[in-house]
Amino acid sequence: MNIPEPDWRVFKEVRASALDRFCRRILDECRTLCDDHTVSAHKRYLKLYELIHKRDEEIAQAFDDFRRSTAIPCLITMQQLELVTQAELYRFSPDTIHLVMRDD
Repeated sequence: MNIPEPDWRVFKEVRASALDRFCRRILDECRTLCDDHTVSAHKRYLKLYELIHKRDEEIAQAFDDFRRSTAIPCLITMQQLELVTQAELYRFSPDTIHLVMRDD
């Protein structure tokens, strides 16, 4: 299902903000994990590796397939990851909002 053209324009802007937001979140998680000196450096490394692997899968699901035909599923994933603000969501048409919210 292709997203309507006006929503596609909004999606491109929201996607960029959400990706930046997610990357900042991931970097904060990495920083917190790396700064935890209650565990060994090796355990921190292993946890960091696992975290990056998990987040990379989430980034791929939400951001890698950048086409109009996949915008709705990507937007749903972004919403589930809490990367889209309510103000951003309400920039979309009522039909698109309905499709995104019904999946929650």
